Amino acid sequence: MVIFNERGEFLLAQRPAGKAYAGYWEFPGGKVEAGEDAATALTRELHEELGVNVTLAYRWLTRDFDYPHADVRLRFFRVYGWTGVLHGREQQQFKWQSIRNITVGPLLPANGPILRGLELPGVYGITCAGQIGRDAFMSRLEHSLRQGLRLIQVREKQMPDAELRSFASHVVTVAHAHGARVIVNASADIARQAGADGVHLTAARLMAATTRPDCDWCGASCHDAVELERARELKLDFVVLGPVAATPTHPGANLLGWDSFARLIRDYPMPVYALGGLRLDELEQAWRCGGHGVAMLREAWTGAQISLS
Repeated sequence: MVIFNERGEFLLAQRPAGKAYAGYWEFPGGKVEAGEDAATALTRELHEELGVNVTLAYRWLTRDFDYPHADVRLRFFRVYGWTGVLHGREQQQFKWQSIRNITVGPLLPANGPILRGLELPGVYGITCAGQIGRDAFMSRLEHSLRQGLRLIQVREKQMPDAELRSFASHVVTVAHAHGARVIVNASADIARQAGADGVHLTAARLMAATTRPDCDWCGASCHDAVELERARELKLDFVVLGPVAATPTHPGANLLGWDSFARLIRDYPMPVYALGGLRLDELEQAWRCGGHGVAMLREAWTGAQISLS
């Protein structure tokens, strides 16, 4: 489980002597007992190990990992609310850490993908320069970055390749000045030429791919279980799943709704953004369904304050 404090830092604990991988650092957790569900085990284990009581937690990722001594399934929750005073009841050490400055080690091997996921913010903004004009969009981009937006998908399907490279490069320059990442919905070559941080695959590109694109960050658009499984096979970093609700750009699309969204991503191993007609105030609804956050085309550029979670 990933426990956060009021500063947005997360807790890592050191495995005590006498256990496998003694001295390694990990996210606190424990085993599900007979008759328990994962949420009940989360509450019990945090109380038993650290003396705290959970008040707000959201199901997140599920990872399978093969250690030399055991095969494990790790169900991660993000814990945003808890009461009590932290203390290691098994005499273990623990420290608050920032994703940009991890000071402890060594880390358990299974924690690598979890740390990777924690680098992704809760809001994924999708560009709309084709709808409102390039100059107007760049003005809105600046404002949204000042309000906390930290992940952007350049998606301008009407632009010829040369214009798209130029536009994406401009977005990258502005976004990087604010510490934000830019992912381009195009070929990996265009993303690299624009200086972007990665590539976002359409569903068609995803299903046609035989290997993961050679980019630092790779995301994909998914609409069903088959596409989600393909993204898993390619070991992408995150996916966008939708449409959850009606959207003007796809008036005839089959809508998932929140129940189907939650069902499709249950026990999924990578962060999933909900997409389709969503508002910023639906971010917590995405978390309740096991999602990582929301992807938005219009709402990301309204100038509202955006959480960095």
